[in-house]
Amino acid sequence: MPSKVSCLYVLTVVCWASALWYLSISRPSTSYVGQLSVPIRKVARQKNITFSNIRTRPLNPHGFDFVINEPKKCEAEAPFLVILISSTHKEFDARQAIRETWGDESVLSDIRIVTLFLLGTNTDTVLNQMVEQESQIFHDIVVEDFIDSYHNLTLKTLMGMRWVATYCPKAKYVMKTDSDIFVNMDNLVYKLLKPTTKPRRRYFTGYVINGGPIRDVRSKWYMSRDLYPESKYPPFCSGTGYVFSADVAELIYKTSLHTRLLHLEDVYVGVCLRKLGIHPFQNSGFNHWKMAYSLCRYRRVITVHQISPDEMHRVWNDMSSKKHLRC
Repeated sequence: MPSKVSCLYVLTVVCWASALWYLSISRPSTSYVGQLSVPIRKVARQKNITFSNIRTRPLNPHGFDFVINEPKKCEAEAPFLVILISSTHKEFDARQAIRETWGDESVLSDIRIVTLFLLGTNTDTVLNQMVEQESQIFHDIVVEDFIDSYHNLTLKTLMGMRWVATYCPKAKYVMKTDSDIFVNMDNLVYKLLKPTTKPRRRYFTGYVINGGPIRDVRSKWYMSRDLYPESKYPPFCSGTGYVFSADVAELIYKTSLHTRLLHLEDVYVGVCLRKLGIHPFQNSGFNHWKMAYSLCRYRRVITVHQISPDEMHRVWNDMSSKKHLRC
């Protein structure tokens, strides 16, 4: 009969061996571009796993905590539109340009708008502290404790979906976009969403892409066969800007818990939409490319890509001061 000391020793060795094995397979690999670089301590949060619940537990539990949050943004009044803007720590100038132009929450006096910037955590503690200070001033930043990286953009979008579903479920519509996008708010709100009409449900629109995975490992949009074996993607909207009814936020978030993660954020949202039976509507007003400025041209669109902070101010000021001019 082995002694208690011997049993404890064997148990300790087994635990350490298991931990070292887990860390070795969980550590991000620079040679595998499709891997999501999530914090190790957050991945293994499952407790009381048994054979009875192993088939029903979430595939992707999204076990991340809010480091910075704005849970009371929608308490006073449910907004008509929530704008979720994917950003990074060093893009302060871009965030400030958006705050001072189209992302100003008071830009439309008759419509309640909530603007939020979505970030992960940075490996540089100084940048994290700067974002924390920025948050205390503007109260428009939400951060979860996953590493902020290109391959974690999907986690960033899911964080936004989770935030809407949790803290702003009575919003009418949501827009997800990026910090280098110019948004024509008049066209977005009054021509597309039309506040005087009944809010839509299970609605999703943007620049719809019908394509397939790129297998070239040198491509920024490389997708391995292991991650996505199919030859075609479901229809998806370019991540530079898309709009959906607020009920879809919760639907996508809950669907993601049981859907294998893909590092291409817009493709992944399309995969979730396919599971939900929601087909995205094409809208030519959403541009996912750079477009030379012209007052009349910008008046016809909803989004324009690759706009610098300086350009954001120039375009906004010109369009605002020349509303009386006809095209």
